[in-house]
Amino acid sequence: MRVLVTTENIPQHRKFDLWRDVSYERLIPSEARKTGDGPFEGMLEAADVGGVLITRSTFGALTTEVTPGNIRRHGKQHTLSATIRLAGMAASTQNDRSLIHNPGEIVIVDRSRPVRLDFEAPTQSLVIEIDRDRIERLLGPAALYSALKIDAGLGSTKLAVGFFKDLVDVQHRLPPETAARMASIGVDLLVASIAERMALETPRPLHGTVLVQRAKAYLETNLDDQTLCPAQLALAMGVSLRRLQELFRERGRNISDWIWERRLDVAAARLTDPRCLHLSIGAIAHGCGFSGQAHFSRRFRDRYGMTPSKYKRVAAQPKQNRP
Repeated sequence: MRVLVTTENIPQHRKFDLWRDVSYERLIPSEARKTGDGPFEGMLEAADVGGVLITRSTFGALTTEVTPGNIRRHGKQHTLSATIRLAGMAASTQNDRSLIHNPGEIVIVDRSRPVRLDFEAPTQSLVIEIDRDRIERLLGPAALYSALKIDAGLGSTKLAVGFFKDLVDVQHRLPPETAARMASIGVDLLVASIAERMALETPRPLHGTVLVQRAKAYLETNLDDQTLCPAQLALAMGVSLRRLQELFRERGRNISDWIWERRLDVAAARLTDPRCLHLSIGAIAHGCGFSGQAHFSRRFRDRYGMTPSKYKRVAAQPKQNRP
C-alpha cells in the first residue's frame, strides 16, 4: 500500500492537523479532535484494488463526528464503508445504534447519515469503500445493517477479514483483471458476513425479507455454478423450495426468472466492462453460469434484442455513433 501521510519526522504541533487533513480527503469529511494528553501519531496507507478503495488507518486517540453539513460537502453518499478493526477499540453511534468495535470485527458505516466515532489509542483499521447500490440490491436498505457489529466469531467474518488482510499485502503483484476479480470476491464475502449477522437476531416479521436477501447474496457469489437452480438455492438457505417460492412470490418475483435475469444482467455488465475486454463471449457465458455459448446467445438476444457480440460492439462505440 502506498503511504498517503505519516506523522513520523513531523513537528509535534503539526502532526494531528496534517493527519486530519489527509484523512478528511481520503475517508470522509468530519469534525475530528484529538483526545488524551499524549503525543499524536498517525499514518494512512491506500490502495485501489480493482476499483475498490481500501485504506489502512493507524492513529492515536481521537473523536470524530460526521454532521449533516459534512455529508452535504463530501459527495460520498453513493458508498458505504466496511471497517475491519485490526487493533485497538472504537465506539460508534449511528441510526440509534451504539456499539464497541473490537479487533476482528466488521462494522458498516452509512456515509449518508450522521455518525460519531471514538477511538482509543493505539488503533488500526482497514476501511473498504463499497458501492451502495450493489449492497442494497442484495441486502436491502443500509439502515438495516449500518452500525450493526458483525462479530469476529462468525465463520463468514473470519473469511472476509482474512481475505482483505491478505489482499492488501499482495495487491501490488496482481494484474488489473485479477485485482478486479479479487476485489469483487472480497465484496461478496462482506455481503455474506452482513447477511449471516442479520439472520441471527431478526424479528420474525422480517425473517422472510432477510432470507430472500441471503438467497440473492448467495446467487451473486455462486453465479458461475451452472447447476444452481431454485431447488439447490432453497437447500443452501435451509428451507423448502415451496417456502422460498412463496417468499419470492410475495415480492412479485419468480425464482427461476430472477436467477436468469441476474445471470444476464451480470453478463451484460461484463461485456461492456473495459476490465473484461480480454474475455471471450464464451468465457463470459461460462462465468455467468450458462451451459454454452449458444444457450447464452439465445437468452441474451431474447432479453436485449441483439446478440452478445453486437451488444459489445455497440457499447464500445461513441454515443453519438450508436444506432
